[in-house]
Amino acid sequence: MPAAAPVLLVSDHVDGSVSVFTVPDGSLRERLTGRHVSEHAGFLALPEGRVACVDELRGELLVLNPFGDELIELAAPVAVPAEHLACDPTGRRLVVTTGLGKNSEPWSDLLTVVDLATGEAARVRTRVGEPGVTVLGGDDPLVVLRHRQPGALAVHRFTDLLATAPGCPTVTPGAVLPLPDDGHGDAHDPHSGQAFAATSEGVHTARRTGDGLTYGAVIPWGAPSRGWYLRLDTRRRALWTTLRGGDPDPLRWPDWTNHAWRHDLVTGRTLLSDLGPGLVFRLALARDHTAFTRIHPDGDELILLGTDDTPRRVPLPAMDGAPGRDSTPWEGVQRRAVVASPGSDWVAVTRGGHGEVHLFDARTGHEVNRVKTGTPLHHGGHGIMRGQDDGADGDPVGR
Repeated sequence: MPAAAPVLLVSDHVDGSVSVFTVPDGSLRERLTGRHVSEHAGFLALPEGRVACVDELRGELLVLNPFGDELIELAAPVAVPAEHLACDPTGRRLVVTTGLGKNSEPWSDLLTVVDLATGEAARVRTRVGEPGVTVLGGDDPLVVLRHRQPGALAVHRFTDLLATAPGCPTVTPGAVLPLPDDGHGDAHDPHSGQAFAATSEGVHTARRTGDGLTYGAVIPWGAPSRGWYLRLDTRRRALWTTLRGGDPDPLRWPDWTNHAWRHDLVTGRTLLSDLGPGLVFRLALARDHTAFTRIHPDGDELILLGTDDTPRRVPLPAMDGAPGRDSTPWEGVQRRAVVASPGSDWVAVTRGGHGEVHLFDARTGHEVNRVKTGTPLHHGGHGIMRGQDDGADGDPVGR
């Protein structure tokens, strides 16, 4: 049988919907309403083309199977607001941490673990903050929480967390390693078993040692700036991020510098590519290209980095309500999400506030379709593109 066409899941977390489209023809396959997916925790790729996410309003972990008979395969209660979402390399054991939500200070110390094979779940109390999370594999996976202020990597055995009594008891980590206070950005390479945490010093590396961790070398940024986001490249075993530099004042965002940062985990080589000024954040990995969007008052663009690391720049239509020179790029403005699958050459870019998704062929940079979502896509929405066997689940951290 021929392989199923890729699908694009688009979430409008403000309007409260998740839509599933076939790529590249843009036909609507299914839509969930009344579902406000956590934009920060994002989507987590699971085996066989499935996807996990968190419904913030209902307080549920959702496992979606866009290639199955029913879109919602499982729903399990979890603590919210969801901050980060990760699983072990098998895709069976999931962890959801909690964060700020709409509050100005961290307030929740709840963490939820779920075993998808048995349906078992447990909630525990750890430490107030906005912890990142990775889940290292093995017969008894380790949950590694990346804390800030004070910075630390805290290690728990998954089975210990799952076996805790009802009532959200406080748990004590089995091991704690110090980390700088400004950690932000997590990744996990199942091939080597390494966990990664981004700080201003660089990318800290750690490996499992029994039921604990041992630090490795810090990977330097190689520039007078830092990354706030890490992503594992399952195609070439590399880490990616965007290095942001310049005056940190949010009102100076049009002058921020941005460089694509790629660190090859096999050769140890690091490469920087200039993306230009403005707002660049998340990235997407297509078959042979890495995609970024750059927002700037002088014009937005999609940037495609091919295997030769030469950027192709594709202009994007302007957004009504986009951040301007006299505003910050975060609050009350429209943004963009960029989505791709490592098993195809399609790249999708949302147009916040307009309810549109632009579909591009990364090989040519040409727009091949423009999908109307039927919702505004305020704040740019969020999304994930999946093939049924595209290898995206090799990255066990939500994006």
